[in-house]
Amino acid sequence: MTDVGSAFRALHEADGIFIIPNPWDIGTARLMAAMGFKALATTSAGFAFTRGRPDGDIPFDQMVQHCREIVSATPLPVSGDLGCGKGQSPESAAETIFAADAAGLAGCSIEDATGDPNHPIFDFSLAVERVAAAAEAAKALKRDFVFTARAENLLFGRDLDDAIRRLQAFEEAGADVLYAPGLRRIEDIRMVCQSVRRPVNVLALDENFSVEALAEAGVKRISLGSRLAVLTYGALEKAMQEMLLQGSFGFNRYAMPSERIVESFAAGSRSSSHETSQT
Repeated sequence: MTDVGSAFRALHEADGIFIIPNPWDIGTARLMAAMGFKALATTSAGFAFTRGRPDGDIPFDQMVQHCREIVSATPLPVSGDLGCGKGQSPESAAETIFAADAAGLAGCSIEDATGDPNHPIFDFSLAVERVAAAAEAAKALKRDFVFTARAENLLFGRDLDDAIRRLQAFEEAGADVLYAPGLRRIEDIRMVCQSVRRPVNVLALDENFSVEALAEAGVKRISLGSRLAVLTYGALEKAMQEMLLQGSFGFNRYAMPSERIVESFAAGSRSSSHETSQT
C-alpha cells in the first residue's frame, strides 16, 4: 500500500500531465492497465450503471467494496470516487478517508454536493470544514494518500468565481488535488490553474479538448469520469438499433477479439510499472 500511495503522489509531483481513466469493473480496470495507464480512478456513475441505478444511488459501503475490487484487479494506484462521502459532517468526511485507506486506495475524492435537489451544494463554511477534516485524516495515515477535493458547483448553475473561491479554500484546508467538474472552456481551465498552487484535475468533457491544450493550461491530471462507461453504452445502443431496425450485424466489425481481451486481462493484472508522465 505504501508503494502505490507513493507512486500516485509521484505522478502528481513529476513533470508533465497524466491521464487517469475510470474503470467500472475488474475487466475494464485490467484492460486500462494493459493499455499502459499508470493510475486508475473509480467512477461512481459507471459503477451505478452496472447495477441499473443512477449515480448517487449506491450505498457508501457498496461503493467502498467496489473500490476494493478495483484495487485488487491491478497493481496500479487507484483513486476512489466516493461522492460526498460517508455522511455530511466533517467527522464523516474523516471517516471516509479511513474507509478509503482500509480499502487499499491510493487516494480518493470527496465532493461538496449534498445529493439534496433543494440544497444541492454544501454551504461554504461546512464544505471547507469537511475538506479540512478529510485532509487531516489523510495526513494521519501511516502511508501516503492523495486526497482530492471537488467543487461541484459548476454542475449546479453556479459561476466560475464561486468555483475558484471554493478551490482556493480547499487548498488552504489541506487538499492535495483540486477538481471542479464542469469546466468546458480552456480559458476557464487556465484561470483555475493560475488561481491555485496545488495540482488540478480536469474532467475531459469536451471533444475539442486535447492533452496538449490542457497541459498548456496548467492541468496536471485528466480524468474521464463516466465518459468511457457511457461510450460503451452508446456502442451497445447502436448495435441493438442496427439489429432491430436494419436486421444486420455490421457492428461485429468493431468488436475487440475475445482473445485480445483475455490477453489484456492477463497483462493488466500483472503490470506494475509506474511512470511519471503520460500523454
